[in-house]
Amino acid sequence: MKKLIIAGGTGFLGQALTEYFKNKMDEIVILSRNESRNEGNVTYLKWDAKTFGSWCPKLEGATAVINLCGKSVDCRYTEENKKIIFSSRLDSTKIIGEAIQKCQDPPKIWMNGASSTIYGHSENTPMTEASGKIGEGFSIEVCKAWEKMFNDFKLSSTRMINLRISLVMGNEGGVFPVLKKVVGRGLGGKMGNGRQQVNWIHVQDFCRIIEWMIDNEKAKGAYNIVAPSPVRNEKMMKLFRKKLHAWIGLPAPAWLLEIGAFFIRTETELVLKSRYAVPERLLNEGFQFKYNSFEECIENLIQSSR
Repeated sequence: MKKLIIAGGTGFLGQALTEYFKNKMDEIVILSRNESRNEGNVTYLKWDAKTFGSWCPKLEGATAVINLCGKSVDCRYTEENKKIIFSSRLDSTKIIGEAIQKCQDPPKIWMNGASSTIYGHSENTPMTEASGKIGEGFSIEVCKAWEKMFNDFKLSSTRMINLRISLVMGNEGGVFPVLKKVVGRGLGGKMGNGRQQVNWIHVQDFCRIIEWMIDNEKAKGAYNIVAPSPVRNEKMMKLFRKKLHAWIGLPAPAWLLEIGAFFIRTETELVLKSRYAVPERLLNEGFQFKYNSFEECIENLIQSSR
C-alpha cells in the first residue's frame, strides 16, 4: 500500500502535491489545523504541529512524509512574527522526527521543507549544494536552524531530504498570481536595480521532483529545488509584460519598495535579495526538467489559466 503524509498540506504546495499524487497513492493523509474529514482517498487530520496525537499511527508504513509547515515570511519581521516563523518550522520538524523514531514500521522517506534563501546574496556566482556560500541575516538563521533540527535526527530506516525550495510558479497560489496583477496594473517594471537573480520552478516540476525522490532510493541530503535557469529580475518582469501584452511597466526603485513594503506589511528582502541557486544535484543525478526557461514556464501558466 502506498501512503503519502503531507504536513501543512492545505497550502499551495500541499494542494498541488495532493492533486498530483491522488491517483498515484492508495492513501494521502493531510495534517492541518483544520477539522478532520475524508475526501475519497484523502484524509485530513487535525494536529497542532507540536504534540503527539491520533496522526502518529498514520506514519506507520508510510511511503513518504513531506513536511511543508511554516508561517509565511511574507510579513514584517517584528519580534512576534520572527518567533512564530522560527517556532512553526522547528516545532513541526521536531515532533515529526520524534514520531518517526517511535514507529515500528517507519516511513521510507522524510522530506522536510527548507529554502534556497539559505545562500548569501549573489548576482554572478551560482550556488550549488556542495559549494554554495551560506548567507547571513534573519531569514538565513531561520533556514540554518530549520535544517539543523532536521539533520539532528538519525533515522537508519528512513531516507531524509532537505528541500531547498525556490519560488514555485503556479496559477493556484504563490507569487505568480501576484506578479500577474502587478503587471496588469502597469507596475511591472524592474524592482530595485533589476540585476538580482530570481530562483523559480514550475509547480509541475516541483511535484515531479518529489515523485523522483520517492522513487530514487539513492536520493538523500540537501537538494536545491530550483529550475536550471535563474532569471534576473529585470528580464523576468520584461517577459511578464511581453506575455501579458502589458506595454507599460513602471519601475520600482528600492526606496519606493521600502515604503510600499511598510504599508503592505512585508519585507523588501523578498524581491531585492539575489538568489542564484542552481540544481546541480538534480541535474547530475538524472532528473529532467520539463520547464527549463522562465519564458516556457510563464507561457504555459498563462495559457492554462485562460
